[in-house]
Amino acid sequence: MNAAALTAGAGAWLQRHGTLIRRVQWLVVAFYAVLVVVPALLPLPDETSHVFNHLTVFAQFVFWGLWWPFVLVSMVLVGRVWCGILCPEGALSEWASRHGRHRAIPRWMTWGGWPFVAFAGTTIYGQMVSVYQYPKAVLLVLGGSTLAAMVVGFLYGREKRVWCKYLCPVNGVFALLAKLAPLHMRVAPQAWRASYANTIRIQPVNCAPLVPLRSMVGASDCHMCGRCSGHRGAIDLTPRASSQEVVDLGATQATGWQALLILFGLLGLAIGAFQWTVNPHVVLVKQRIAEWLIERDVLWPLADNAPWWLLTHYPEQRDVFNWLDGAMVVGSIVGTGLLMGGVLSLLLATAIRILGPWQRQRFFHLSQALIPLAGCGVFLGLSALTVSLLRAEGMQLGWVTDVRLLLLAGATLWSLRLAVGVVSRYPSPWARRTIALALFLCALATVDYAWTLMFWIW
Repeated sequence: MNAAALTAGAGAWLQRHGTLIRRVQWLVVAFYAVLVVVPALLPLPDETSHVFNHLTVFAQFVFWGLWWPFVLVSMVLVGRVWCGILCPEGALSEWASRHGRHRAIPRWMTWGGWPFVAFAGTTIYGQMVSVYQYPKAVLLVLGGSTLAAMVVGFLYGREKRVWCKYLCPVNGVFALLAKLAPLHMRVAPQAWRASYANTIRIQPVNCAPLVPLRSMVGASDCHMCGRCSGHRGAIDLTPRASSQEVVDLGATQATGWQALLILFGLLGLAIGAFQWTVNPHVVLVKQRIAEWLIERDVLWPLADNAPWWLLTHYPEQRDVFNWLDGAMVVGSIVGTGLLMGGVLSLLLATAIRILGPWQRQRFFHLSQALIPLAGCGVFLGLSALTVSLLRAEGMQLGWVTDVRLLLLAGATLWSLRLAVGVVSRYPSPWARRTIALALFLCALATVDYAWTLMFWIW
């Protein structure tokens, strides 16, 4: 049996076992609820607490050490299967929509910038309240997101995942990474048209993430739930080249908001969020500002009276942010985002201009070649907590450095390969293409240097 037959069979299995998938979703919801809610009610862990003797540490390891890093990996390997089969927010939002008001989706909600705004806001706020470290912050950020998903589901749509389609903070990230997946639900236009001659009644499909099935291309928006597999004899789960969506479809489907999320979000704000705790320049600047304030008897920025839901405030853990700390966190993340995004945008814009007349769509297209390196960076940043927790358990992880190097090198080469494919689509003399690719290499080197600073220099 060839690969196409195997994947088509897997899609058909998902379609036939929808009831089983819903039960699995509710099991994930129950597990998720316990890990989000219960640790917030328990005392904070102390020096004797470990992964397997304290629920809070266990939940921290599951969420930030395993759950989120490997959900990102799953997007690259199998598309948005997580969204369609396992995501608790998606399941709860769809359930609420089934029993809700069924209102029409308002126009403001369909604005294309929400994926970037939601990702940026969640990234910055999560660092302000130390979401990776404290269970009350997890309840606030993840629990608040889940509650919002249910409210949106209750108000809008009918058995739809309106929250997932437009407002989910990681929807944009997942959509970008799914472009690299070697699987997608393929729609055969000829078979679809031929199905109209069929006199047998065709059962309609409820596409919860609101994907227009007839015109569906790529894997970005599809949640891979399998409900539409076999629909009209025209939709099947099908293997494809992992470069297809970026190199071929990106010429027309890449958008400015996606470019913004890649350049200023994943390669800007996310790097800033992971770096600020180890960046020695942040500490130095904060000390200088504090000295300047004290000399002028301006002491309110040094007060540590902010509530825990605004800035980290856990005196019993000797972990309290004053107002200056909060400003430095936000400033460092935003500053890094603007610097990285600006430098990368300049390099890519120059490369596009060298290829020929300036066209925004070409810039958007080339920016998508950075998706592998962007995704790898977020994985490495999240897995840094995995490594810290495992070392706290006494595990020897000397091999981590080599693995990080291999992952960065592999992602860099993958991005370069995609860039070669993108550049080759635009007619230009070989010398101009070579210069454009050299500028893209400079962009890759900039990103790699940022991660080198975090893992090997600072």
